[in-house]
Amino acid sequence: MTEGPTGYSLAIMTYPNGLADAGNDGFIRVDTADARTVARLRNELSLWLRAHFALDAARLNDVLLSANEALTNAAEFAYPGRRGTMTIQARYDAADGTLSVDVSDCGTWRQTDPKVQSNTRGRGIPLMRALADRATISQLPTGTWVQLQFGDVPPIGVQPCGTRA
Repeated sequence: MTEGPTGYSLAIMTYPNGLADAGNDGFIRVDTADARTVARLRNELSLWLRAHFALDAARLNDVLLSANEALTNAAEFAYPGRRGTMTIQARYDAADGTLSVDVSDCGTWRQTDPKVQSNTRGRGIPLMRALADRATISQLPTGTWVQLQFGDVPPIGVQPCGTRA
């Protein structure tokens, strides 16, 4: 278990079976903001998505890549020179078939000057906006919050109209 910035332990918040019901609380993890954690959280999100939703390979990769970009930004930029945490939460709204993936941190926003920014960096936010149906990025006094929304996400066991099981 990892220790948080104020000495509390950062438990992985989930249900005893390791997966939350997609229709209820969804998926939530809180852990250290670093590259190793990004990779693990991306893998855990992938397992949860595959267990609960009938996503084709392209749509699954859109969700995972955009979430990975948000997590990577939190790990790389939110806590310059210090350790911190990041949270990823995924929820499903069965009423409209929308999957929301939120990534947040308690760090600071990194301002960049486009004139001095490397041309090999800075593609994460445009990528999130291109892959998600809706991407909202909020700079708050308490940190950064990214919400990625994906519509028309069928849960497992629901056949789209015009298809046969």
